[in-house]
Formats: sequence, structure tokens, C-alpha cells
Amino acid sequence: MFALIPVNIRLALRSLSRNRMRTMLTMLGMIIGVAAVLTMVAIGTGARASVQSEVSSAGTRLVFVRSGNYTRGGEGIGIGAGSGASDTLTLEDMAAIKEGVSGILEISPVVNTRTSISSGSIKAFAKVQGVSPSFAAAYGWNVTSGSVFDDNAAEAVIGRMLADQMFGPGSDPTGETLQLRDAEFEIVGVIAGEFGEQGETVFVPYQKLQDLLGQPNLNEISIAAQKAGEASRVGDDVKSLLRQRHGIATSAAKSYIGAQAGTGGGAIDDFTVVTQTAEALTQGLYTPAAAFALANLPKLDEVNLEEMTEALDRASDTMTSLLASIAGISLIVGGIGIMNIMLVSVNERTREIGLRMATGAHSSDVAMQFLVEAITLSVIGGVFGLLLGLGCSWLIGWVLGWPVSVSVAAMAMAMGISALVGLVFGSYPARRASLLDPIDALRME
Repeated sequence: MFALIPVNIRLALRSLSRNRMRTMLTMLGMIIGVAAVLTMVAIGTGARASVQSEVSSAGTRLVFVRSGNYTRGGEGIGIGAGSGASDTLTLEDMAAIKEGVSGILEISPVVNTRTSISSGSIKAFAKVQGVSPSFAAAYGWNVTSGSVFDDNAAEAVIGRMLADQMFGPGSDPTGETLQLRDAEFEIVGVIAGEFGEQGETVFVPYQKLQDLLGQPNLNEISIAAQKAGEASRVGDDVKSLLRQRHGIATSAAKSYIGAQAGTGGGAIDDFTVVTQTAEALTQGLYTPAAAFALANLPKLDEVNLEEMTEALDRASDTMTSLLASIAGISLIVGGIGIMNIMLVSVNERTREIGLRMATGAHSSDVAMQFLVEAITLSVIGGVFGLLLGLGCSWLIGWVLGWPVSVSVAAMAMAMGISALVGLVFGSYPARRASLLDPIDALRME
């Protein structure tokens, strides 16, 4: 019976081509249903990815490793003051962190300075940071004009507030030359700078700034964890690794309150490791109060991740329910249309069915013929619906500026559902055709 499927497919295509207008109208319900489902899946998947990206770039994944470790006011509770002028943080440390600590998505060296900058007759005093292009990905830069600079190029990215101050509100300074000490940089991008002082900062490749300052060490290493809830764990692993590299006794080491509010004697870290969440919590607090707050919230990153995950899951469940409802209604309507036209086809071809049975065809052969015809009709409609859905997804994303995403699995599922609808709604007409009496069927005009 299965060997006759190719023959039945050819018969189905021949039968469907006899009345092309009716076939197209029958497939219309399936086309619209598959296209609507695929379009909303694409928009929903893209929207979820966009929300996750926004959450990721909100700072909850960030870990800062800073050179030096000065804490004011901690002596009374056993937190050592440390050294604020340490220069032991190096590129080799960053390479070791990248290689030895798991769960890191992005990592960038940071070199800081404050200096005079100029562009023609325009002068300003601003913060300048030397970073790598990974810094932009770690912070989720919103580049409002131009692009991010290339690694080790004489290019700069400027914050929106500083650009407004130097070149006028709403100006586009891309292409302008920026003088920084003895070097010139071409401004290639402007960022919104929602994070901290980034709106008032100039960013250049860290190698260029190191050469200008004659500074081989780093002031900071910025890290973005792969998951928000792993920021604290990544910070702890970084501390352990750097203590080994810098020869600090790990059993008695004490560090900045943002990373650890510990007490007791021992060596003091020559670096600071702090998550962005903990830094925001303790900003403006005196050391004892900050230590108390952190001691009572040891898993702050995990709490934030849990809350964000729950919110995303609720939104995702709502979207899934909506898609399932619309998909069910659309596909049922399409399936009813297919069943209706197949019943009409059975009535129109009753004499043909009787002739086949009279010449030796079994009831199962007749049932298979009409079932394959229903599935073929449904699958062809699914193909057109797939193409229409992809086009609508792209068009909506382009017009509204929304991210869209269509996976191969989603397209395969759409085609599988199309075939299933044809199988389910074609079963009754196929069974009805197979139960016809050959003698009565031959009498039909």
C-alpha cells in the first residue's frame, strides 16, 4: 500500500489541478493559518530575545576588577584599608581570567584618565577610557550614530552628552577629528551612554591610550558573565585566580566590601572585585553600613536573576497561550475547509470510485488515494503559508523596527502541523469514499 504513495501523489496533483481556483480557495485557510502562526512566533521569539538582551545589558551581569583596594572606614569592623595606588593589574591577568574562569561572555581591559581634549577650536576636559571592542558588547552600547571603533585604530567613540557639549545639541560629530594629547582620533560613533558617566566619556582603543600615557598596566578589567545569576560566582573565581597570580595568601586574604565583607587578619588584596549589582546597592553608604547590607544579601545576583526569570517566563507563557489559541482556531478553520472540499470531491467522483473498485481496487486503496490528496492539499497550503509568514515577519520587523527570529525548527513544525491537519481532516472523507458500494457508485451519474 505504501508503495502506491508516489502514484497517489501524482493522482492528487492531477485532481487538484483540474479546478485550480477551488483548490486555491480551499488552501487559503491553511495559508493564512500557517502564515499567522509563523509571523507571531517570529515576532514573539524576537521580542523575547530583545527583552533578554535588554536585561543582560542592564548591568546585572557585570563584574569589575579594579587595580588597588582602598576602603575608608573599615578598620572598626576588620576590613583593611589596602593600597589605592596598586599597578599590578596587567593584560596577562586578563588573559589568565579569560582562560581560567568559566561563564564569561565578554571581557575588556580598561585604562582610565582625565585630560583635555579638543576638536579644532573646541576644547573640553573629559574622562577618557581605553577599552577593546568587547567593552561595547559587555555594556550593550546603544550606538545612536556611526559604529564602534576597530581594535588598535586611531578612532574614538564619544558619549552623547559630551558630543552635545562640544558640537551642539543633537549634532553628529562622526568624521570629526579629536585631539587627545599628542594624538589625533577620528570620531566614528556616538553612544547614548545610559550607564554611569559613559555619556560624558571618550572611548579609544586601550593600546593607543596606553602608548599615550606610557602605562603598561590596566586600571580595570570589565567582565560580562554569560548569566546574570553567575556574576557573584565569576567574581569569586576571579579573586581566587588573581590571589594566586599575585602571591596573596588565599586563606587569610581580605578584599573590598563590594566583593567580600569579611573580618580577621591577614594579607590584603591589591585589587578590587565587585559586581555591578553590589556596587549599586552600596553606593553612597559608609563602609560599616555597606558591609552590613551585603552581609544580609549574600546572593543578591541570584535573587535578581530569579525575579527576572519569573517575569520573562510569565510573559512567555502568556505569549505562548495567545499563539496556541490563534494557531488552533486558524488551523481548525483551514482543516474544515479541506474536509469540506474533499467531501465534495468524493460526491463528484463517486462513479470513478466505483469503477476503480470494480476493476480490483481495495477499499484501503481508495481511502489512501483521498487521504494522500487531502495531505497534499494541506502541505501545499503550508508551503505557501510558510513563504507568506516569512515575508510578513520581515516586513513587520522592518516597518516597526522590531527584532524577528524564525528558527528552522519553527518552519519544520509548521510543515509538520500542515501535514497533520490534512491527515486528521482528510480521514473522514477518505473513509466515506472507501465505504461506497461499487454497484451503487457505478449507477451514479
